[in-house]
Amino acid sequence: MNAERRPGPIVAVLAFAGMGASFMQTIVLPIQPRLPELLGTSRDDAAWVITATLVAAAVCTPIAGRLGDLYDKRRIAMALLLIQAAGALLALFSVSLAPMIVARALQGAAVGVIPLGISILRDVLPPQRLGGGIALVSATLGVGGALGLPLSAVIAENADWHAVFGVAAGLALLCFVLFALVVPVSTLRAEGRVDAVGIIGLAIGLVAVLIAVSRSGEWGWGDPRILALGLGGLLVLLLWGVFELRVRDPLVDLRVSARPAVLLTNLASVAMGFALFASNVAFPQLLELPPSTGFGLGLPLLTASLALAPAGLTMMAMSPLADRLERAHGPKPLLAWGAAVIALSYLAALWLHDELWQIVAINVLIGVGIGLGYAAMPALIMRAVPPSETGAANGLNALMRSLGTSTASAVTGAVLAGSATAAGPSEQGFLTSLVLGLIAAVACLGVSLAIPSARPAGRTALDGGEFGPA
Repeated sequence: MNAERRPGPIVAVLAFAGMGASFMQTIVLPIQPRLPELLGTSRDDAAWVITATLVAAAVCTPIAGRLGDLYDKRRIAMALLLIQAAGALLALFSVSLAPMIVARALQGAAVGVIPLGISILRDVLPPQRLGGGIALVSATLGVGGALGLPLSAVIAENADWHAVFGVAAGLALLCFVLFALVVPVSTLRAEGRVDAVGIIGLAIGLVAVLIAVSRSGEWGWGDPRILALGLGGLLVLLLWGVFELRVRDPLVDLRVSARPAVLLTNLASVAMGFALFASNVAFPQLLELPPSTGFGLGLPLLTASLALAPAGLTMMAMSPLADRLERAHGPKPLLAWGAAVIALSYLAALWLHDELWQIVAINVLIGVGIGLGYAAMPALIMRAVPPSETGAANGLNALMRSLGTSTASAVTGAVLAGSATAAGPSEQGFLTSLVLGLIAAVACLGVSLAIPSARPAGRTALDGGEFGPA
């Protein structure tokens, strides 16, 4: 077997690139409270540094997936890595708000590397290695974010805050070189053309809706700006859907996306994304609040970040087990088991949140559930779509996860802010946030059980590639 066909290095490079892309999502969180001072702006405007990354990731991911199907997934992924590096370099030299927002948007676009990597796996791995590869690359969405928090905290406490972007630029460029050396060109291409109108319509609709969701905590759900953006964005997306059903080469084939297996998997992805991020918002604040509140643990930022990092590592460690379970039982039970583990974890957290070990253990269990669920989702999608649409289908699924996480960030943040006293969020606010995570996990479990078990007739994305039938 030649170097191009060796599965190990290919999977390792795709996983490393995925971790680098997800690392972009959390690198500014340790310095978020200082951003108004560092950038010379208001707290409300500084929030756009976070919002820009979120919105760019959600908008670019399905678009990158479709472009990968048309023009080679490897080429599009490498272009995203260069965009990520350019954004990191711009942030490295930014001292004001406007260039930093542009820089963070460019970095957010790189998240499309993860679903593209999953689609590349289908093209280059033999069937017996595909499940493990999917599980590992899927897990990088949580691993990079978990490792990014303590690394960013260490840099922020011991060096100039810009240095973290130098590290990010170096990671992106290293991933680009590794892609060029290790990842083979994708031979499976879709026929068609670029749906420019579809790209513009999806971008406008998603940007409006995601800004409304992400800024609702600061502006309030009844604010005229939130209502105008939210309702206007939904209207644009509705018109976009009508257009996509009529165009010859759509950006997203909504007929394929409406298949029960695809539709229900995407709905489960929204719920699981919410369940993941509800804990990511609540637990750090719970760890850092002073003990004088009666429930806070008073940990410094770095210690709190290190306490939450094992959950991300657990997601990666679950990859071999998820692979074996998926091969033995199929992806549907795997998704249901993951949702059940998350639900039980949140249920336990309602009573067990007074000690550090309790929060660490519960967060690790949530990582177990996320690792199982995120390994199952791409497999379910690729069992139900044609091989030429794996990039677009995985991109849409990643978008659904982003909708879940962004909604969780806004809703959980609003709940904690609404319960705040002079010392910070109240214990009741944290309990409400945990209940919301529990509800999302139970909803994910219910939806996953409704996903059709039988594979559809015809050739799908898991029916072999260069290595023959699966």
